[in-house]
Amino acid sequence: MAVNTENYNSIIAELKDKATLVAVSKTKPVEDILALYALGQRHFGENYVQELLSKQPVLPGDIKWHFIGHLQSNKVKMIAPLVHLIHGVDSIKLLLEIDRQAKKLQKTIAVLLQVHIAREETKFGMDEDELAALLQTGTELEAMKNTCVSGLMGMASFTTDQALVQQEFSYLASLYNKFSAVATNRQLPNLQFKYLSMGMSGDYKMAVGTGSNMVRIGSLLFGEREKK
Repeated sequence: MAVNTENYNSIIAELKDKATLVAVSKTKPVEDILALYALGQRHFGENYVQELLSKQPVLPGDIKWHFIGHLQSNKVKMIAPLVHLIHGVDSIKLLLEIDRQAKKLQKTIAVLLQVHIAREETKFGMDEDELAALLQTGTELEAMKNTCVSGLMGMASFTTDQALVQQEFSYLASLYNKFSAVATNRQLPNLQFKYLSMGMSGDYKMAVGTGSNMVRIGSLLFGEREKK
């Protein structure tokens, strides 16, 4: 069995009521997911649409699937019936499409807005001005009835510079606090900040210490992914 049971139990004990663990199961076989499921894990994160579509039908129905990869607008309709939470909403265009597909299904889809906090240009996400234009002054949310903006998510720079990672996490946490207050003031039913999703296998402890209440952990649980 590839699952590291000792790490899983240790992380669960460490997080306790502080943060939700999303087990990142991308590229991992169904058997590994079932092994963690048997230990009580219910939140799993997938990065690729086709992989989620192939795994979901053959796994227990009470798994809460998180889509944590970059999502193209034309793929939203494929995962809309399956997802518990979409983490990487990086544009108003994508948000509108999620709302449109959710309306067809007569359901509400919870989403997190992805914020670009890292130095790498390859990472996706909105900046502070774009967040303000949507959450503080924009009218788009008032027309959306089938999405719920439930918080923010971000990825720190891939670096050994811990001070830089701490700086990026602190910045994202400050944005979460700022726009959580905005959400409270606007009192829109589809703007309910609950989750700050930041922190992965290498930096989740720092992230939780900085205010994260949702972490995305893969390699500590499943081992390193094989290079394709």
